[in-house]
Amino acid sequence: MTNDSPLVREFMETGKCESCPVIDTHAHFGPFQGIYFPNVTAEDMIATMDRCGVKKLVFSSHASLIDPRRGNPISLDTCRKYPGRLYAYWSINPNYPELIPDDLSKFPFIEEFVGFKFLPSYHQYSITDKNCQPVFEYANANKCIVLCHTWGGNLYNGPQQVEEIVGKYPDMTFLMGHSLSGAWEDAFRIAKEHPNAYLELCGIYHHGGVIEQMCGQVGSHKITFGTDLPWFDPHYGIGCVLFSHIGDEDIHNILHRNAERIFGWS
Repeated sequence: MTNDSPLVREFMETGKCESCPVIDTHAHFGPFQGIYFPNVTAEDMIATMDRCGVKKLVFSSHASLIDPRRGNPISLDTCRKYPGRLYAYWSINPNYPELIPDDLSKFPFIEEFVGFKFLPSYHQYSITDKNCQPVFEYANANKCIVLCHTWGGNLYNGPQQVEEIVGKYPDMTFLMGHSLSGAWEDAFRIAKEHPNAYLELCGIYHHGGVIEQMCGQVGSHKITFGTDLPWFDPHYGIGCVLFSHIGDEDIHNILHRNAERIFGWS
């Protein structure tokens, strides 16, 4: 081991740590076209969470990302199988603007949904365009959480679009899914300058040193943990955090404390 702290040692010896639970803020659920997932059912996901010490997980079903009217009910049914463990984002597809008013009227009355999810690259619709604005206005007025896929150099959810949105709607909490992958300096600057903007680790663990840079330039209090489960195993991401050159307090912040604060979980 390159980090001999008691926290890391317990993870290494048992696969999880009672004093440092994990909250996954970026996951999915259900089958996806053209790929096999071994952990695709709710039961499989819970088993994976138990093995890795993931206390809670927030997901958007694959179906909901393309067809929210069909997929959001799937997310709800899945959450209700495992209350207190599984929570969901209400997925929004701005290509169907006629559905959004009804979505916003239902959202506050379903406690299993804890925020909104946008996937602009797949929808090929910019978060700064008009069909997204009612959701951001609602999220801002009600201090909601929004997880949004972000990527460096992308015209739908790149640095320019993200900075415009977090600046325009300062009262919502905006999780930058994948932390504007590749556009690191922009991501760090936005997270540092905007209190409502958070970095999120899903899908970027293979970039060596990026976690240390985030902690050094922005602070570990502005980073949330995510895995894209069932795309990736949580132990991989957990290991990348544990063996980054950061302290135990930073590890606690990233793996659970920040999510507990953002989502209001103790």
